Amino acid sequence: MKIRRLASSDNNDLFEIYNFPSLLENTSQLPFLNAEIVENLFNSPDNYTLVVESQSRVVGHITIFLKNKIREKHGASIAIAVHPDSHGKGVGKMLMLEAINQADNWLNLVRLELEVHADNLAAISLYKHVGFEIEGTKKLSAFKSGKYLDVHMMSRIRPDYLAK
Repeated sequence: MKIRRLASSDNNDLFEIYNFPSLLENTSQLPFLNAEIVENLFNSPDNYTLVVESQSRVVGHITIFLKNKIREKHGASIAIAVHPDSHGKGVGKMLMLEAINQADNWLNLVRLELEVHADNLAAISLYKHVGFEIEGTKKLSAFKSGKYLDVHMMSRIRPDYLAK
């Protein structure tokens, strides 16, 4: 497996990832996304998307959504997705660690943030493992499987910044 920057030729693989209902239920997207919507989610000059390639196909991505507001440029939000066939194989951890490396050492970011459904225990465990903490909970914030559920807001502050 190798990590690299998103290329336009990866759009079909991303489209395949986002066609799994089990993946989409943990996002803010609706099922049955078309290829154009998936492409537009990640292809922007304000985004920094990395992918994991395995056997010549993309099996996961992480996108760092950079902020444009002057007083928020020190932070970014992230989104991650891993092909269901690659769950439990270290792809998510690999992507999270590289996004943190890019944020700390290349993008000059102090704060990374994300939102996660409170019932997505595997994702929450991963995020905590790489240094994210729950900052708060938005009660009944998302609708999934016919009911409302809570969403945790999580963040990671660059450790060397906290030490100052």
